[in-house]
Amino acid sequence: MLSAEHRAIVRSTVPLLEQGGEALTTHFYRILLDEHPEVRPYFNQANQATGEQPRALANGVLMYARHIDRLEALGDLVGAIISKHVSLRIRREHYPLVGASLLRAIREVLGADIATDAVLEAWGVAYQQLADILGDAEEVIYDRVASSPGGWRDGRAFVVAHKVQESEEITSFHFVPADGGTVIVHEPGQYIGLRLQVGDQDARRNYSLSAASDERGYRISVKRVPGGLVSNYLHDRVSVGDSVELFPPSGHFVLEHNDRALVLISGGVGITPTLAMLQAALATERPIHFIHSARHGGVHAFRDVIDGLAAKHPRLRRYYCYETPRTGDAEPDATGFLDKDLLAAWLPASDAMDAYYLGPKPFMKAVRRALRDLGVPDARAKFEFFGPASSLD
Repeated sequence: MLSAEHRAIVRSTVPLLEQGGEALTTHFYRILLDEHPEVRPYFNQANQATGEQPRALANGVLMYARHIDRLEALGDLVGAIISKHVSLRIRREHYPLVGASLLRAIREVLGADIATDAVLEAWGVAYQQLADILGDAEEVIYDRVASSPGGWRDGRAFVVAHKVQESEEITSFHFVPADGGTVIVHEPGQYIGLRLQVGDQDARRNYSLSAASDERGYRISVKRVPGGLVSNYLHDRVSVGDSVELFPPSGHFVLEHNDRALVLISGGVGITPTLAMLQAALATERPIHFIHSARHGGVHAFRDVIDGLAAKHPRLRRYYCYETPRTGDAEPDATGFLDKDLLAAWLPASDAMDAYYLGPKPFMKAVRRALRDLGVPDARAKFEFFGPASSLD
């Protein structure tokens, strides 16, 4: 049990985590992945190479230590972690491996003079508390999804029914269950986990579902990432008729159903979850403002789809911003970068709105600042990271 003394010790490590948290988590991942290769498929090695994964974990550990007395202050962070774990099928047996590696990293990075037996004991109890919270919540979700109509627990075989090139970088994959059954209904904005055998590597990845639920199958739309293990495999090697193992939909970045005006803001491949949100919202009477940024027309996926929907639904307004348009591109509404002035012109006139945004991290930071400057409260401006959960502040 986490005692008052344990909490005080964990809080006392906050300054150390603020200064050296990334070094600690980088060492942690080295221990975990080198000594427990069975967990490697759960991690995107590209995020390890760029440092994004260690930075995200360092931020999470720091937030946990800061709020050890009031975990509800962590807000959406816990929900985001649980959703990612569920989508990749993290199990209780993984937590002891992570805990032992974390405690060892604390001792080896901070040194025995700072990481005393008392500090390690406090962090061991604190970690176990968090592991129990996450593990219990994940088991509840596993059970609920497995017992839902069209649901399943672990991997399920799906067949690629269609493969469609949407832009120079993005290709869509339509999956239907190999057993011919139905699939669980997903919330607009959720993602799905894939398990692939890429050469001799077992790899797991999350991809946003880019179409509203139809109970017959799922669609993802994948950007080819230079050097990306799984995205390039999907683009180059996976074809119609191939079998892919999928895990059930997950994610807490979902469309809230109400009567407020809806603003969907995306950059690049961040358009994928907003497509599902748009389709769901068009079944209601909500005014919708769809704002998308791309480098140029060649990488702008689904423009014809959005234009066609806007022609049919007058309450849907769509705006496009191209950073550097190319000769022959369809005309955008603006050029350069999406900024506060453009958003001020393109947002609904009423303050009663919900905004959802997703894209590259610098894009999301700029959108967050602009929305705040324009008076949109954070509670009405929701976002999600494609990669490891991080911070925009």
